[in-house]
Amino acid sequence: MRDLLPAVVAVAVAGPAEWAGDLLPAELAALGERAVPGRRRDFTAGRVCARRALAALGLPATPVPAGADRAPIWPRGVVGAITHTRDYCAAAAARAADVRAVGIDAERHRPLSPGVRRKVCRPDEEADLARLPSGTPWPTVLFSAKETVYKVWHPLVGTWLGFADARVTLDPEAGTFHAEIAPARLAAAPVPDPPSAVTGRFAVDDDLVRTAAVLPHR
Repeated sequence: MRDLLPAVVAVAVAGPAEWAGDLLPAELAALGERAVPGRRRDFTAGRVCARRALAALGLPATPVPAGADRAPIWPRGVVGAITHTRDYCAAAAARAADVRAVGIDAERHRPLSPGVRRKVCRPDEEADLARLPSGTPWPTVLFSAKETVYKVWHPLVGTWLGFADARVTLDPEAGTFHAEIAPARLAAAPVPDPPSAVTGRFAVDDDLVRTAAVLPHR
């Protein structure tokens, strides 16, 4: 994930120690006693990585609990995001003075199921994907890009986007994506100046599809 983000964003990727690390009391409370082992493992790795990213910014080991919607609650003056998929977890954080928002996502390198693909890809996006070079699971890249866009949007606006609310185009040669938010969602946003567009980067290897985006200040 480090390769997809600018230097002002601190990135931590989980190693063996992070998956079995310790949670701070506020994080334990956010996780809850009934969390299944898989959820506990993912949550732990994400929070340990989040605190590593905060440390890389020169900040103390502040807890990063979760809200009712499970989104991470970052310390005041910090923006960030966490992602985890099978055997991969990463966190990214930046000072709010440097960037307006950060989004990251990782998915396993495999095709989307037909049902998920129908939910994720708009007809105009499907037409775009049909023109891209073969050999890459482009719908999975599109899905990951939308997940990253939502992680940029939600902390700023406080609402979620549907998959059809972001029109994403991919540029395979540049390794970038660009998302335009539907005008109706912008008009309905409960905050002034919601992000109307998000531009990010993606990478695909044999195991993972990774996407990341930073929303700069105007």
